[in-house]
Amino acid sequence: MRTYQIISDSSCDIAPEYIEKAGLGIVPFFVSFDGENYYKEIYELTPNEFYDRINESSVFPKTSQPTIQDYLDVFEPHLKAGKDILCLCLTSNFSGSFQSAVNAKNILSESYPEARIEVLDSRNVTGIQGLLVWEVIRMRDEGYTLDQQLEKINILKETTKINFTVDSLEHLQKGGRIGKAAALAGTILNIKPIIVAQYGELFPESKVRGHKKALRTIMDMTRQEIGDQKEQYRLLLLYAEKERKPATEELANELKAEGFELINPPLAQVGITIGTHAGPTAIGICYIKKHEFV
Repeated sequence: MRTYQIISDSSCDIAPEYIEKAGLGIVPFFVSFDGENYYKEIYELTPNEFYDRINESSVFPKTSQPTIQDYLDVFEPHLKAGKDILCLCLTSNFSGSFQSAVNAKNILSESYPEARIEVLDSRNVTGIQGLLVWEVIRMRDEGYTLDQQLEKINILKETTKINFTVDSLEHLQKGGRIGKAAALAGTILNIKPIIVAQYGELFPESKVRGHKKALRTIMDMTRQEIGDQKEQYRLLLLYAEKERKPATEELANELKAEGFELINPPLAQVGITIGTHAGPTAIGICYIKKHEFV
């Protein structure tokens, strides 16, 4: 049986130290503040540097998806080493990263006809894409074959969800993820939106008044949705700018005390690709069903 290399684009928001530990291949997105100079996510600009910059400037950053060449550069060394490829990309509803990977696969399949290159639309973003990749790595380490992985992934990617809130809808509106009227409504009367990411899409869930109530709301939603099946799910909590980390840690500790299983480490920072659209104030709770239960 040939070994296979797991690869994701950088929107999965897995911490750099875990990327190295797990042997995960990463294809980076790019971000620009002036439309001319682009920085590689993770490798040339950290999330903290990114959020500091957007907080200090009125410039709205723009992201650029990985090119076909970016995927070729990451895929080919593993193919040369005799490995197959399993690549999970940001939902195709948000980006053309998946199509770049497919095009790279088609090019390389001619040069490496004996190799399998499986490119999947994860239908996920940020922390839930990361949780999916995390489960895939666990399955690899448990000896799952590539075919067994594919069967499980198709089910797992439909079990994920993020419940999150932001202080302002400005970045979602500028990024084209939400309408101007909705963005305006979020700026008045201390109204905080509750948004969910599921099935590859963003959905407005509700609005509440005040930041503390917004955090209580996403906690209550998570409790109700998982219900009495805590043992079947793994959780991860997200924060954007570093100032949001203490509040997110409090939520994580509360969930642990209630018997929810969080991955280790239980917190992840929203990266540059998704942070460009969500903005610096995002806090969210992500979950996925364990592969043992699908």
